[in-house]
Amino acid sequence: MIRTDNLKQPLRWGQIGGGKGSQIGYIHRDAAQRDRNFKLVAGAFDVNPERGRAFGVEELGLDVDRCYDDYQQMIEVESKREDGIQAVTIATPNSTHYAISKMALEHGMHVVCEKPLTFTAAESEELKEIALKHNRVFGVMYGYTGYPTIAQAREMVKRGDIGKVRIVHMQFAHGYHAEEVEKNDPGLAWRVTPEASGPSYVLGDIGTHCLQMGHLISGMEMDSLSCMRKSFVESRQLEDDAHVMIRYKNGAVGTLWCSAVAVGNVHDFKVEVIGEKGTIRWWDEHPNQIEYAPLGEPFRKLDRGMGYLHDAARFERIGGGHPEGLFDSWANLYRNMGHAMIAADNDAQQELASIWFPGIDDGIEGVRFIERCVESADNGSQWVNV
Repeated sequence: MIRTDNLKQPLRWGQIGGGKGSQIGYIHRDAAQRDRNFKLVAGAFDVNPERGRAFGVEELGLDVDRCYDDYQQMIEVESKREDGIQAVTIATPNSTHYAISKMALEHGMHVVCEKPLTFTAAESEELKEIALKHNRVFGVMYGYTGYPTIAQAREMVKRGDIGKVRIVHMQFAHGYHAEEVEKNDPGLAWRVTPEASGPSYVLGDIGTHCLQMGHLISGMEMDSLSCMRKSFVESRQLEDDAHVMIRYKNGAVGTLWCSAVAVGNVHDFKVEVIGEKGTIRWWDEHPNQIEYAPLGEPFRKLDRGMGYLHDAARFERIGGGHPEGLFDSWANLYRNMGHAMIAADNDAQQELASIWFPGIDDGIEGVRFIERCVESADNGSQWVNV
């Protein structure tokens, strides 16, 4: 699942957003450059040009003439340089993803974008068409999917180790926003503002992680859903808690709970896939392990880096027993996306098709999920087709 070889030459890479104080921006930079498959050479890091330029020059060591006032200037100039960027990462508020992605693709750049991808599924579908037209790779940063244990869980379900899947339970719950903390937190303020975040908060911000992970491990597609959402902090226009019931096309059922007001919870991102012959569990606070219970037997832990794992999960940056974390998962994804970009540049379509990473289809599914959840919740939690 994860490539083990590095690129011969790093891809020239730029970043939009993710400037000073941005946790996500820092994770992108660390992950992309971990294996020297990407080299940061340009950026438009901040809505304040002076602050963004100072950050790029003083803290990242970039040339001042490649620290741009805005993304339009950056894409226009870089696309005309012989040594211009080949790929760009978009780490900006949701409302800007569509316009930036579209311009980058049309100027011949590969794209890695934060999620949710766009406000509407129609916009995401349009980006897919543009990416295909220009033969560009489009990665969507579902950053938890790069763990080797996820590859193991996916392979076990695929091989029938738990039999036919019956139930998928997904949750991502924390309690950090149980109060109106956005008054003093600009990073949260835009997430709970419809103009910047779109039609949802927790459904888009963390619920789509659940959905994509459940889909990835189980291999199943949704048929219909029913959603209940609520904002418990009264000043918020967007929900801070949501519950979703899901019917899958093969007859299985699922539940998804996402919350930012679950007091006492730290980072309860969990996926449990229950089949007729067994169950698999994964929890992101313990990402180096999955739990597996065959029918009639208790749960046992499977550790990353062990010889009993399937070949798909046999990739590790450090020997088994040493904990890997989020930065490693993201770096694994950037490694695969880098190989995919080179394959696309060389028109090696067969190789490109063989490289897995969370891509445009994952982004489209996430946006469509949000749309249907909002439609359901705003109409008395009625069941809607996906």
